[in-house]
Amino acid sequence: MMTGESDKLLGLLQPVVAGLGYELLGLQLLNQGSGRLLRVYIDAPQGIGLQDCQQVSRQLSALLDVEEPLSGNYSLEVSSPGADRPLFKLEHYQRFIGQRVKIRLRMALLGRKRFAGKLVSADKDEVVVEIDEGPAYLPMQQIESARLDPFHS
Repeated sequence: MMTGESDKLLGLLQPVVAGLGYELLGLQLLNQGSGRLLRVYIDAPQGIGLQDCQQVSRQLSALLDVEEPLSGNYSLEVSSPGADRPLFKLEHYQRFIGQRVKIRLRMALLGRKRFAGKLVSADKDEVVVEIDEGPAYLPMQQIESARLDPFHS
């Protein structure tokens, strides 16, 4: 889920990405060595190719240079979501109900932080994942990261 800094970046970048004809799925702001990595995920109905990422990267770089929302050194990476696409918003979870997911929580629940299984349901409060032991009810606010798990059957 998003932090305050990520929310501000999302608000700044969303109109530019949408203006280019893409959907901004979400972003990650990660510590990396002496700087940070801003990873932006984009999508489009026809899929995303290298040229799409390059076009969005050029536009976002120009905007970030002018607005300077991040202090210090950082790298920008624009990426397609891939087959193991990250889930950022409630709508993403709801779109992939019935699919396998991997979810990592901020704090342990039922003695663990990582859950993998079939996504059963999602609402603003919780995500339900069917794991080997039965349904796991995961609080939406505790989700650190979530991805589709298409490579596990």
